[in-house]
Formats: sequence, structure tokens, C-alpha cells
Amino acid sequence: MFSNDLFDNILLSPAAQGADHLHVISGYATAAMAFHHINYVRDHGHSIKVDLVVGMCPNDGLSVNNHNGFKKLVEDDFAGTFECSYVMAPPAVHSKVYVWTKENQPIFGFVGSANYTQNAFRSKQREAMAPCDSQKAFAYFKSLLSDTIYCTHNDAENFILLFKDNYSKKKKQLIEQGESKETAPDHMIGLPKITISLLSNDGTLPARSGLNWGQRPEQNREPNQAYIRLPSSIYHTNFFPENTIHFTVSTDDGKIIICTRAQDNGKAIETPHNNSLIGEYFRHRLGLASGALVTKNDLDEYGRSDIAFYKIDDETYYMDFSVVS
Repeated sequence: MFSNDLFDNILLSPAAQGADHLHVISGYATAAMAFHHINYVRDHGHSIKVDLVVGMCPNDGLSVNNHNGFKKLVEDDFAGTFECSYVMAPPAVHSKVYVWTKENQPIFGFVGSANYTQNAFRSKQREAMAPCDSQKAFAYFKSLLSDTIYCTHNDAENFILLFKDNYSKKKKQLIEQGESKETAPDHMIGLPKITISLLSNDGTLPARSGLNWGQRPEQNREPNQAYIRLPSSIYHTNFFPENTIHFTVSTDDGKIIICTRAQDNGKAIETPHNNSLIGEYFRHRLGLASGALVTKNDLDEYGRSDIAFYKIDDETYYMDFSVVS
């Protein structure tokens, strides 16, 4: 049985031993975990496919953020190497089963308590996994497929209850009692919030860092490269995950961005899959050409020079860059 180093023992070591395809049954799962896992394995020199079945949807539904995140991974980030489907009718599946195959033959199987989430696999909570009969585990995985629907299926949103956010009862009570005075999107009221300025401490917009990190032609940088600078008052807190942990950011205009903290003390939010994604996103919002230098005047004309982050859970955030007209 494994109770330590679950990530390496369950999600990496089999790939190092020749397995090429992971089949996951998990009661709950996150898009950030799938992104983190596949990238981590790739960084260690292995090419794998992952098929994920999310089992508790009939009972608990699924957050819109994770649904959109899963679709983006399937259609964009990991097209051809990641698939995700949802159990769509009772009884729900609470199992956590991991089956590795090589050339479609099962060679490693594990069963236990760990959901396919970063919280479960990074020692933030106690979990245990044990080896199991890989043939039986693979047969169990395949037996569920007829009761699932792919996340990208046109009818997925009709079969699965999607919810915007996972409020606690206390937060709901605050809203219902009118005790929350926060100005926020309706579905974000009551959630932890921070506001981050895109400007420097002196009120200027840096010409070679932050949104303009890629504006370094002498280094042959892609000009859209960018990051969001976190002040020490924020990066010394636990509002965002620690360095190397991936998290899903849903934006006010419906985009999904997978992010991580990087640089010294985790003082920057970056997009690990492509450092240009944040720069492309903000240039599009500001109405600028791809790769253009972003100026303070551009922000002034747009009507906002800061962004608000709302923490939904440890792997899911909402970013608001909207302007009230």
C-alpha cells in the first residue's frame, strides 16, 4: 500500500516503466490536475494518454469551470492525448481506480481513496492507494463507459447538472441575509477576493515586464509573453497555491486559462503551457494588435488598470477584468 509519494508512485512511475495510457475512474476530478499531471510526465520524458471518467456527476453535478477546463484540454491543450467523460445517470460512481495499459494491455492497477485532484496527490490530505488486479480494474473501467458522456458531446450540458460555484452554507447565508456588501458578480459574492494592480508601485506600466515581459527583441522573445505580478502582500499569503501547482482561472468573458505561480517567492502568475497566453488575452481585451506594446494609456482608455481574483477552491479561480459602463 502507498500512503506517501502518491504522485510519483501512482501517476509517474508506471510511465517510466513503459506504460503509455492511463485510465482513471475518480469520483471527483479537476482540469488543473489533468493539466499538471500530463505536463509533469512529459517533463520527465514520457509520452502518455489519459482517459478520465468523473463519477459523482449524477449526485453532485460539476462546476462550469471544470467542465469548460476539461473541454479545453480535450480540444486544445492535449488534443489526441486526453479524453474526459462523465457518468450521467444514477447510481453515481465514488470509486478511485487507476489503470495503466501498454499497447492496450493492462499492466498496473491501483485502487484507494485519492481523487484525481492536486489536493489528493500533493500530501495536503492523507490518502492511501494499493495495487490491484489490473485486468479486473480495466474491465471495471470499460464497464462504466456505456453510462458516460464525453465532456465535448453536444448534449453533455443537458445530461449533467452544471453549477457556477461551490458556495459554503455560511456564504449562502451571508448573501441571503444581506450581510455581504461586496460589489461582485452575483455568483462570486461571498468568496475570498483580492485585487491586483497591473501597474508598478510608482503608477507606471512596466515596458519590459508584467504585460510587456516579451518586449525584449534583443532576446528574441515572443512579444506577447506576459505574467501578472503579485505584490508581497499577496504572494506571502495562501490565497494562491504554492509554486508549481496548477490552477484553473475562469474569466469574466468566459475564457479558461491554466495558470501557475513562478519566479522568486512565487511573485508571478504565468501560463506554463505557453507564456504568451496571458499577454494575448489582455491585448485582445484592450483591443490591441497581437504583440503590441501595452501602455498605461491603453489601460486608461479601457477603463481599468487592475484585476480582481475570486478564490472558488484551491484549484479554481475567477478573474474579473470587466468595466462597468
